[in-house]
Amino acid sequence: MIEHGDGAVVPTGFDVPVEPLRRAAHYTGEPGCIAEARSLAAFFVEQLRTEWCAEIDARAEGAVLLVVSELVTNADRHSNGPYILELEGTDSVLAVSVYDSSAALPRRFPRDPARIGRHGLEIVHALATEVTVERVPVGKRVRAVMRLDGE
Repeated sequence: MIEHGDGAVVPTGFDVPVEPLRRAAHYTGEPGCIAEARSLAAFFVEQLRTEWCAEIDARAEGAVLLVVSELVTNADRHSNGPYILELEGTDSVLAVSVYDSSAALPRRFPRDPARIGRHGLEIVHALATEVTVERVPVGKRVRAVMRLDGE
């Protein structure tokens, strides 16, 4: 906005956020947590559309929800404790991070259409532009960065 000398305020359009939008949630692993995480992610995508004027199509939104499902499901299955979902995004990029209490790093298996199960990390790598795994003091963090602008 621009303020003129006579005290009048003239709006100049949208105020563009400076900091990325961030949300986090803690899950215990009880039934329904994965669905709750997906709901949080869907709400977050809608907030990016509203607050960042992000143009996120249905395909990109579906990819975000799938990545959240895969990472949260892995944390739910392979850790012996609670986990945290953290989302951070702008108009063009969204990062999904999941922290869990297991220090064991996930393994990415080679492609094998005959294999039943263990495709989660393979799916995340296919949808994300960057996937990192690191140990943190309480266990590990798996982070997937996704482009939202179709590039």
